This record gives sequence, structure tokens and C-alpha cells, in this order.
Amino acid sequence: MLPRRRADQVRGYRDGVNELTRRLREAATRARADGLDAILVTPGPDLRYLAGYDAVPLERLTCLVVPSEGEPVMVVPALERAAAAESEAGRSGMPLRSWQETEDPYALVAALLPGAECVGLDEHMAARQVLRLRDAMPGTRQMLASRTLGPMRMVKSPAEIASLMAAGAAIDRVHAAVASILSPGRTEREVGRDIADLIIAEGHARVDFVIVASGPNAASPHHEVSDRVLAPGDSIVVDIGGTMPDGYCSDETRTYALGDPGAEFLAAYDVLQQAQAAATAAVRPGVTCASLDATARQILHDAGLGELFIHRLGHGIGLDTHEEPYLVEGNDLPLAAGMAFSIEPGFYLEGRFGARIEDIVVCGESAAEVVNHRPRELVVVA
Repeated sequence: MLPRRRADQVRGYRDGVNELTRRLREAATRARADGLDAILVTPGPDLRYLAGYDAVPLERLTCLVVPSEGEPVMVVPALERAAAAESEAGRSGMPLRSWQETEDPYALVAALLPGAECVGLDEHMAARQVLRLRDAMPGTRQMLASRTLGPMRMVKSPAEIASLMAAGAAIDRVHAAVASILSPGRTEREVGRDIADLIIAEGHARVDFVIVASGPNAASPHHEVSDRVLAPGDSIVVDIGGTMPDGYCSDETRTYALGDPGAEFLAAYDVLQQAQAAATAAVRPGVTCASLDATARQILHDAGLGELFIHRLGHGIGLDTHEEPYLVEGNDLPLAAGMAFSIEPGFYLEGRFGARIEDIVVCGESAAEVVNHRPRELVVVA
């Protein structure tokens, strides 16, 4: 009998292989329905999703070939064959076609797809690879594979949801420590460095972004850090995220204040909390992405803050920090159980202040499953 820990590892490996097999079969079926003869996937989140391979993006071609009919094949440089063999796809027995330095890997891909009329390319593929594939397959139309893979990646499996929950708990622990490193006299850049260290210390493999936007800088939603010195009365938007070892991402925003930020800001922040809570409460299967955006936007509009909410309500998240679905006006896609996305309304008054509250949520069978659990009230640092 295997020791319990070893048995759990074997079971986890088998579950992972079974999930990849299911994804590859579904991708082939969807490709066929979309009129594609194959999907071609290079290093990036789509490759990790379909093959369990976190390949290093090099100038040398690594390409997963998923034909609509037949078995998938991984084309890899000879010097990367060992790494590919250690991936979940490699260990599951997927054929690996390695190429030597003097060979043309694009011709090898073309030879695997004789007579292909249309192929889907992953949207992270480098332009040089797109053009080389076009030259190697001159009679083959190229389209984005995202129309095939996007609907698959939008709906998360239970294992993926567990990964997002773990990522959310890790970034929650970082936010739990943020108030202790905010103080007048420190710069945004100094605070940002401390936060980046915390993101790694709390279990992430990589820091993806750190926004520490204080005072008037908080009016720029994607401000990162600067040498501005924090001052009493500042509101501070802290939007942070990273990638966990299994590839799944975290993303959470909380707003802090050094002392009293003033009555105008506090009144606006109270409305912002209402908008974020209302949008979260509205999450359920069948509700459209656009209607969620409208739910939060209407509350801010009614309070005279509508023109200060200058971005969409949210974005999907998984192996990418930003992926489908996007919660924005005009997107009538209905939510489905398993979709994961941010809910992050904000207001931004140029030259003065800004605020945002962001949680990742998963659409459950009848309501939202909230991933992040830090308090959403303004965090006032005395």
C-alpha cells in the first residue's frame, strides 16, 4: 500500500491528467465546430491551461498542435524536450516532436497539418511566430483561437475555483498587513517595495502589479508608484496582485486613509461601498455582464458620481489577471456558474482623490461566492 501522502500525490496527478485530457478533447470538438482544422498554442496561459506546461517563452518555437481530428502533439526545441516531458501533458504520454537547431520548426508544424484550411492561433503568440507560420502554411487562413478557448477558460472547474480561493486568501493576508506599513513621510515607492515582498512571502510565485496611489495620484486608476511622500489626510488606493505557483492569479483593491480624508471623500466612499455591495449581491446565473455594470453605475450616478466612474465594473480572472468575461456596457453575455471575475467600482476626481473597492467573485449556482474577505470599509490609519 502506498503511504497516504504518496497516494494523495498520485491521485492528484491522475486528476490533473484527466482534466487536461478533457480540456484537449473539448478544445478539438469546439475547434471543429468553429471551422478550425487545428489550434496552435505557444507558451503562455493557454498552453498552461491545455497542457499543464509553464514553458519559457523563447525565440525558439514551442507549439502545441491540437488538430480537430486526431491526437495533439507538442513541438519543442531539443534543448527544451526534458522540461516538456516533465509537464503534465508530457507525463501523460502526449507525443513530443523535438527539433534541432538546424531544422525549421514551422515546417514541422505545417507537416503535421497537411491540407489545413484554417487554424486558430493563441492570442499571446508573438508576431514573428504568427508570420513564420503564415509563410510555412501559405494556403491556410489564420484566426484567433480565443473564440474557441475563451468560452472554455471562462467557466472554471472546481479545482480552478479552489486555486482562485487560495490566491485570494494569499492576497488577503497581504492587505491585512498594509495598514502597518502606511505612514506619513514614506513614499509610494517605499511602500510598494514592502508590499511586493509581502506578496512573495504570502505564497505567490510572482508579483504582477503593485499600485500605491496616494492623494491626487489616486485619481489615476492605473497609477503604480512614485516618489510622492504620503501625507496626513491622504486617501490611498492599494491595488495588488500576483501569480501563484499553479499559475492562478490574485487581484484585490482596498482604499486606506492617513487620518481624516474629509467629509466629501467619506460621503463618496459610502456610496462606493453601496455600489460594490449591490453589484455583488446581483451576481447569479443568467444575469448579463452589462447589467452588473449598470447596477453599480446607477448607484454612483444617482449620487452625482457617475462621471467619476471611468472604467468597466470588472474583468474575468484565472491564468490571466485580465481575461473574459468583461463586465462592461454592451456585453450581453449571461453569467454562468463557474465564471470568475472582479467587481471593482471606483470614483476618480482629477487633482484631488480617488477610491476603488475590488473583490474577485465566482458566480455560484444562485449567488456570488466571494473570494476576498478583507473589510471593505475605508481603512483609516491613525
